Amino acid sequence: MSNKYTLVIAEKPSVAGQIAAVLGADQKECGFRKGNGYIVSWCIGHLVEPEDPESYNEAWKKWSYENLPISPKEWKYRVKGETRAQFDILCHLLNDPEIEEVVCATDAGREGELIFRLVYDMAECTKPVKRLWISSMEEGAIRDGFLHLKAGGEYENLYASALCRQKADWLVGMNGTRLFTSLYDGNLLKVGRVQTPTLAMIVAREAEIAAFQKKAHYVAHIVFDGLDAGSENFSEREKAKDLAGICKGAEALVTAVVKEEKKVSAPKLYDLTTLQRDANRLYGFTAKQTLEYAQSLYENRLLTYPRTDSRYLSDDMKETAENVIGIIMTHMPFVPSVMFSPAVKKVLDSKKVTDHHALIPTAEIGNTDLFSVPEPERKILFLVAERLLTATAETHLFESTKAEFLCGEHIFTASAKMVTRQGWKLFEDAFYKFYEMGKTNTEKSLPELKEGMTFVVQETNVTEHFSSPPKHYTEDSLLSAMERAGNEDMNDDVERKGLGTPATRAEVIEKLLKDGYIQREKKNLLPTEQGKKLILVLPDIVKSPKLTADWENRLTLVAKGELSDVVFMGGIDAMIQALVVENKEPKAEYRALFPQKAACLGICPHCGEKVLKGKFGAYCSGKCGMNVSMYYGMPFSDEQVTDLLNGKKILLKGLIGKNGKPYDMYLEPKGIEEYSYEKNGQTVHGYQFVYEKSFPNTKKKFGNKFKKNRKGD
Repeated sequence: MSNKYTLVIAEKPSVAGQIAAVLGADQKECGFRKGNGYIVSWCIGHLVEPEDPESYNEAWKKWSYENLPISPKEWKYRVKGETRAQFDILCHLLNDPEIEEVVCATDAGREGELIFRLVYDMAECTKPVKRLWISSMEEGAIRDGFLHLKAGGEYENLYASALCRQKADWLVGMNGTRLFTSLYDGNLLKVGRVQTPTLAMIVAREAEIAAFQKKAHYVAHIVFDGLDAGSENFSEREKAKDLAGICKGAEALVTAVVKEEKKVSAPKLYDLTTLQRDANRLYGFTAKQTLEYAQSLYENRLLTYPRTDSRYLSDDMKETAENVIGIIMTHMPFVPSVMFSPAVKKVLDSKKVTDHHALIPTAEIGNTDLFSVPEPERKILFLVAERLLTATAETHLFESTKAEFLCGEHIFTASAKMVTRQGWKLFEDAFYKFYEMGKTNTEKSLPELKEGMTFVVQETNVTEHFSSPPKHYTEDSLLSAMERAGNEDMNDDVERKGLGTPATRAEVIEKLLKDGYIQREKKNLLPTEQGKKLILVLPDIVKSPKLTADWENRLTLVAKGELSDVVFMGGIDAMIQALVVENKEPKAEYRALFPQKAACLGICPHCGEKVLKGKFGAYCSGKCGMNVSMYYGMPFSDEQVTDLLNGKKILLKGLIGKNGKPYDMYLEPKGIEEYSYEKNGQTVHGYQFVYEKSFPNTKKKFGNKFKKNRKGD
């Protein structure tokens, strides 16, 4: 009797290797590990992707307004060419009779579900599926996960949400990009469901900065016994100077002294977005780098699952958190030597945990030489560890004092703060000191003051201040803006998701950089001229952060089973339809923004693409090999190319015969044929017109085609 196996499919080879080690599948094969009743294999990211438009309809290959909207009735998928070998291995395993059941062990999230399901469906597998859902790659977490496998059917809604996300991105990208590229003379204008509204926010911020007008205001100061108090703001320097002159040597009366004890609650634990923001602010890491470092730490069992949008731990993690905190206190070099009783209950709330809990280190850090971890990854690990300490530490307390003085019939104020309990800032300050970040101490004190006291003003001065323009976006502030996009327009009970997800926001920023729509200047993200032009011509329906945030929230509802995927996709189709109908013509005032592309001389008779005027003659933009530029070394004029493409007869003058004498000839296209010739040891293929030829002023006609094309024909 043949052996029976459970097939486990992970998202990456590295993760598969760790799972295989825990399961005892230690026999290495090509593309998988085998042993102890398990076969463990892997994807390499997305192995299956949507087909191109032309696979549905040959006409959709051509970029033109007439072919829009593109909206497949039945979606088609294909195996990615560069990773086909691994797909073939998985396809064979999924259909192997020795495999009894399949465990989906891809990353426990929306995209991980999509990666597995597309492979499973493409392989036409019908075997039962179970789901491994874990937040840590520690051996104990993997073992516990396999003891509590979920039924694959429990994640149907998550898969539906993932498919909706992929289809929506494809539809918006394909239709939007082709629509506006066609409208503006073939200049490539890329449109994306998330990247376009993100770009719109960056462009809007730069417009605010450009329109900002700096305004000055002036403050008069009175100084006595080391105390400095300031007046209200004056729009004119002279008024502030006059007040300072009146007060110099005069008495100042204490009219009010208000003392308040204030508290600053500890920050919450990290989700991916807040980690990326702080890593950008403190270390200068890009969002993409932070995700890569966190993912590597996760795969090396030092960090919990990074692609999370939760900032709490589940209620059953109290003991785990306390254990990890104890290890941090003894193993992390930045931790001060203090007694610490963590208030772990503050970070426990299962109701606020979605797919995964907040990011924390794992107990594996106690078994690891932390300084053997690559420095960028170590910085991320230490940052997450520091946040676990601060989040469970005491509230920071300080006493705020505000004093008011009357002098020259004007009120002057002075304020100070005095820390009364360091609380969680003890750990934060120690962390900053370890990395020599030089955090400025803003603490200052006032002398003992009581109402009714008077002082002689010893000095006066006037200071000038300016209103500040909005700041350029950094990855820190842009990630925050993406996360909050549309929130002000939504009801309080809406599960707000902003633009994209924690797992995709870094990718969106990198795509805008790659496409040349934004650029980095130090930490700042600035729009390029091309990015500004793109946002200028696009309608709100594709660049509104609020509308895109609405779609992201609907994807969440699909994942929760509260909205049908059919309803979601119906909304996307309606949006695409409206986009095409409402943008039939380019806006005349924006045509000059984009350079004219090569003039179109006609349509290629072989592939249907445009024939364009080039530097070295006419050419087919579809690069199909159709020769429309010359005849026996004589180049055609633009008018002649256009006539030939329209099936008209042309007259070529000055051809040289075998006797060396010039002659003229009519050429009339009668179809096309394939040709080939040898050049530098290689065969060159192409297509050419079949001509009917005749001389002027004669009825004589010649053979209607050449059997072999010559070089330069």
